[in-house]
Amino acid sequence: MEPAASHMSVSVSVDPGDRFPQWSVQETRDLLMVRAELDPTFMETKRNKVLWEVISTKMKERGYNRSGEQCKCKWKNLVTRYKGFETMEQEGMRQQFPFYNELQAIFTGRMQRMLWLEASSSKKRLLMHLSSDDEDESDGTGGNKKKKKKKKKKKNSNLKGILEELMKQQMEIEMKWMKLYESKEEERRKREMEWRQKMEALENERIMFHRSWREREEQTRVKEETRSEKRDALITLLLNKFTPPHHHL
Repeated sequence: MEPAASHMSVSVSVDPGDRFPQWSVQETRDLLMVRAELDPTFMETKRNKVLWEVISTKMKERGYNRSGEQCKCKWKNLVTRYKGFETMEQEGMRQQFPFYNELQAIFTGRMQRMLWLEASSSKKRLLMHLSSDDEDESDGTGGNKKKKKKKKKKKNSNLKGILEELMKQQMEIEMKWMKLYESKEEERRKREMEWRQKMEALENERIMFHRSWREREEQTRVKEETRSEKRDALITLLLNKFTPPHHHL
């Protein structure tokens, strides 16, 4: 007899972030809330594995049994979907992704922190430069006045250039903030207008449905009355036809 054929095992790749039990809407929102709280820490360190374990612990405190790897995979899937919807121009299409606003808030907050860090870094460079100039000046005990005057003039020139660069960066940051604010405000107005239009459409639809229902009810009532009158007339006719005439004695 031939040896029995061995069955080949087929390995199926399963995304750890979407293993059963599936993520509920509330569980996903809680994950995004915890991830948003730790987003500044994610920007400061590369030890992401430790942070995902912290997120796993926080999720368990909320009653969810998810490992750090599952939380990480779920986050990556959400970010991928967010980026896909982010490229869409129509606001209605974005609303099909129920977690779009939460992810947008996370990345908007990240951008704001980066802008503030950029501004703080520029101020720090200016302070370091001023400090180094003061040290150089205090170290000099002699020398002729022309050298000191030339050195002071050069220092003032450098200081002026740094201040101009700092003001330029501050203006750029303010412009970025203004554009970001205007963009978010425009999106809010569009969402509000779309919501109002939807509410008006629903209200008009309700009114039309109620009006149509009342018209159908009225038509049904008229038909019933007409049918009842015809039935009564027919019964009267039959009674008159089959009832023998009374003979007077």
